[in-house]
Amino acid sequence: MNKRNYQKELEQVLKEEQGTLPRLLLHSCCAPCSSHVLEYLSPYFLITVFYYNPNIYPETEYRKRVLEQEDFIRRFPTAHPVEFVDGPYEPERFYETVKGMEREPEGKERCFRCYELRILEAVEMAQSGGFDYVTTTLTISPLKNAEKLNEIGERLTRGRGVKWLPGDFKKKEGYKRSIELSAEYKLYRQNYCGCVYSQRQQREMDLPKEA
Repeated sequence: MNKRNYQKELEQVLKEEQGTLPRLLLHSCCAPCSSHVLEYLSPYFLITVFYYNPNIYPETEYRKRVLEQEDFIRRFPTAHPVEFVDGPYEPERFYETVKGMEREPEGKERCFRCYELRILEAVEMAQSGGFDYVTTTLTISPLKNAEKLNEIGERLTRGRGVKWLPGDFKKKEGYKRSIELSAEYKLYRQNYCGCVYSQRQQREMDLPKEA
């Protein structure tokens, strides 16, 4: 079975929607990841960035990332104005969602549950807000499973009156472009995904090795 090319599917949607300016709810994990995505999609959509990431630990880190996202949107020139919505910070929902998976390695089932929690919130908001499309910036990371993210998004939007915008934003040097924009705008780039478990893993990786 051939793997789907989500970048080509996205390009087809952009071609079909060119000149129509549908409304897109863009779930964002952080300002650096949103940079290329906003540059790429803003000519085609009226975008609202939705920041919902209850996985982030500690709360001071969460607040720092929210402010960075909001400030970046304010400073970054886009083809059409971009709105911003800060979702609720609900770490208890994240811990309940991944209960029993605390020792799972990064990129496995715990992360998939986290993807689903965040995407579901975005889908429900897109549905209630009358958006045409919804998607996430998460696929821009080389460490995130784009196939799983798109599968979750397509499943959760089914029958809800809002369309999932397929994508793999790391393609066509999208990740490289996000690094360039992050440097240009001096964006804060964290060294761990966000949750306490990814932070712990990063700290273990950073420990000096025994001789």
